[in-house]
This record gives sequence, structure tokens and C-alpha cells, in this order.
Amino acid sequence: MTDWLLSHEPLLRLTVLLTGLLGLGLLERTWPQRRRLPYWPRWAENLGLALVATLALRLAVPVAALDIALWAEQAGFGLLRWREFPNVIALPLTIVLLDAAIYWQHRAMHRFHWLWRIHRVHHSDTGFDVSLALRFHPFEIVLSMLYKLVVIALLGAAPLAVVGYESALLGFALWTHANLALPAGVDRRLRWLIVTPEMHRVHHSVERAETDANYGNILSLWDRLFASYKAAPRLPSNQMPIGLALFREPRAQRLTALLEQPFR
Repeated sequence: MTDWLLSHEPLLRLTVLLTGLLGLGLLERTWPQRRRLPYWPRWAENLGLALVATLALRLAVPVAALDIALWAEQAGFGLLRWREFPNVIALPLTIVLLDAAIYWQHRAMHRFHWLWRIHRVHHSDTGFDVSLALRFHPFEIVLSMLYKLVVIALLGAAPLAVVGYESALLGFALWTHANLALPAGVDRRLRWLIVTPEMHRVHHSVERAETDANYGNILSLWDRLFASYKAAPRLPSNQMPIGLALFREPRAQRLTALLEQPFR
């Protein structure tokens, strides 16, 4: 099973992507938290940006996260290779450490001006649904991958853990951006462990104090541990404005404008 997962990692990620888009997209129509925006042209712009970013990544970074993990395993390189951990410990430990690293990357994207100019493409969407999970500028996708490769190498992350985390990260990106109305009790219990759509929705508020909160990707404990947790926005989440004040015009949401946005 392990060998199959390692050799079919792209297929696994594609399955997670398509299942998440279709499944959560259907659930959004049944239990929406916010008023749904028209699919066209918004989904076309977000998916188009994801396609451009994917092509840029393939051209700019010729190796994948799994390649680095396999190299570290063969070379015996990385902090986690100083001693032998059984898989029952090594796999969850690696996933937790990778999630912590991505949390700090996300905070850095908001903290440093030049990184924010790239990351704000994601935040400038005036809608909130599962397609937003794929709306990232090519520069951010490339920088994020380079950062992730360094972290994986330094940790000596196990290949299976990397495959698991990459798939989980994609799945949770789709989940946390879904326009879903979860029952309050269910949401409250879930967010003690994982990030929920309601928790992450605060992060996309137009108010900067709320945008600079709830950075978690999978585990919610990082926001609680490092004092970046905000339980709810000032306005009800189904009424609060989404996006950025600077980029609310329809022309600012076009694909060409999204690609140019870091330079504006």
C-alpha cells in the first residue's frame, strides 16, 4: 500500500482536488452560510489563476516535495533521522511539524510587506467558496514550494508523511474555504482540533484586525498557542464584507489584474 501511494501521489492529489471541488461545491448549494455569488466569471478567474500558478511551478521548481523526502531518506539527512522512530510516531509527528511550519509561513505572508503584496491576491476575492482555495498568485505558489522543500529536507520528513500531509493540506484548503453553514455546536467541537470554514472565514474579513488572525491550515492549536486566534468577527459572518477595500471593482477580479496585482 505504501509503495502504491508513493508511486501514485499525483493521482491521489488530483482525486482529492476533484472530489473536494465537486463534493463541497454541491454541499455549498445545500447549506450555504453566505449568499452565493454567480459561478461565472468568478470560478473561471480563480481556476485560471490556479492553472497559471501550476504551470509556473512546474517550470520554476523541477522537483516535488516527495522527491526531497525520498532524497532525505536515502541520504539519512534531517532532524528526524537522528534516531529511529516507529511509523506510528514518525508519521503523525512529521505531519504536526509540517503543519506548524506552514502556519508560520502564513503569518510571514501577512507580516512582511513584500510577501503581503503577493499573498493579498488570495485575500482580494470578494466572495467566499471552495474555489477560493485555489486562488494564489504564481509567485506565492513558487515561494511556498521552495520553503516547503527546505523544511522537508531539514526535518528529514518521511516520504509517506509528506504524501499524507500534501493531500491533507489540499483537502483542508478546500474544506476551510467552503461556504458551509455548520451547526454551531458541531463547529465549536471541531475547531478544538481542526480549522473549520467558520473559523477560517474570519481570516477573509475586510477588517485588517480580523484578516491578521486564524492563520491555521489544518490544526487549530497553532492559533490558540501563538495568540492569533479570533473566535468570531465583529459582524455576523454571513454579513461581514469579504476581501480587500482596494480591489473591489469587477475589473480587479479579472485574471490579468490578479497576475498584475503584486506590482500595483
